Amino acid sequence: MPKRSYVEEALSDWMKGTGPDSDIVISSRIRLARNLRGHPFPMLATIQQAHDVMEQLTSVAETGKLNDLGHFDTIELTDLNELERRVLVEKHLISPNLANESRCGAVILSQNESVSIMVNEEDHLRIQCLYPGFQIQEAWELANRIDDIFEEGADYAFDERRGFLTSCPTNVGTGIRSSVMMHLPGLVMSQQINRILSAITQVGLAVRGTYGEGSEALGNLFQISNQITLGQSEAEIIENLHSVAKQIIEHERAARQRMLEESRVRLEDRLFRSYGILSHAMIMDSKEAAQRLSDVRLGIDLGLIKDVSPQVMNEMMVLTQPGFLQQVFNEKMTPEQRDIRRAELIRQQLNCKSDHGGV
Repeated sequence: MPKRSYVEEALSDWMKGTGPDSDIVISSRIRLARNLRGHPFPMLATIQQAHDVMEQLTSVAETGKLNDLGHFDTIELTDLNELERRVLVEKHLISPNLANESRCGAVILSQNESVSIMVNEEDHLRIQCLYPGFQIQEAWELANRIDDIFEEGADYAFDERRGFLTSCPTNVGTGIRSSVMMHLPGLVMSQQINRILSAITQVGLAVRGTYGEGSEALGNLFQISNQITLGQSEAEIIENLHSVAKQIIEHERAARQRMLEESRVRLEDRLFRSYGILSHAMIMDSKEAAQRLSDVRLGIDLGLIKDVSPQVMNEMMVLTQPGFLQQVFNEKMTPEQRDIRRAELIRQQLNCKSDHGGV
């Protein structure tokens, strides 16, 4: 069953690679919102109307033109249970909004999980492309190719003056949401983050948490994305994000270097202490796990903690989420049971992936 690998493997194949500035930029993402002309938007559609849209869009995916970009599987949300949908959310393969759509939603996934095409989410079609590191232009080029394939087989709702028509007014125009997921512990620890984030919002960008709008920035992970979709071209939107992200990278690198130069022992104590706690703790909630995994990831990137790869940290960020924990251990858990299992899983992973205690 094609869905099995998508819900059982924590680390997507695309996450196993590295990209430019991957010590700070975890991933780059392009998401395009599209709707079909003559069909009610998902929030207004009847079950039959939503089903018609799903059939039309999945049939485009099955024409074979997507195969030039790799192998794709179509999974209907009705074929997934609640836990499996939650796992796909935790892997950023579907949105929380689509996970709640149990009637006529679907997702078309590339085998390496770098492409996720959501059907009947907030809009009829959401094309998402993910790349490791700072590769926003590469993500855009792939998303644009996929968009062309669907546009050939479907009549998009488009207005000459307003651009692509979408359910939410903030997506009207290009329908593009370009974003980078950034690990910014240096700016947080040096108490510069609020000033930086305030400046970001002044240039038309938004700052969100790990799972997008309304979510918390756990583990010093921040999603930076464009707010404006109307009145600018895709190239201008991407260039603005690229320029600002480059500046944030420079600020983060400078903050890390200052901590090394001015308070190295204190920094090492914090990072090694987090490593020790992760290696031996018997119970740990998700918020503490995210923070301590962030510390260890920083120690790895600074060359202070040896024999543990950044990919292991990426994997544990997913493995320790509530849904994935229950999937791994194949049991429904109370919050306290999840905290115990989370600590157990982290201990196992760190002991498996390091040769000499990791330091």
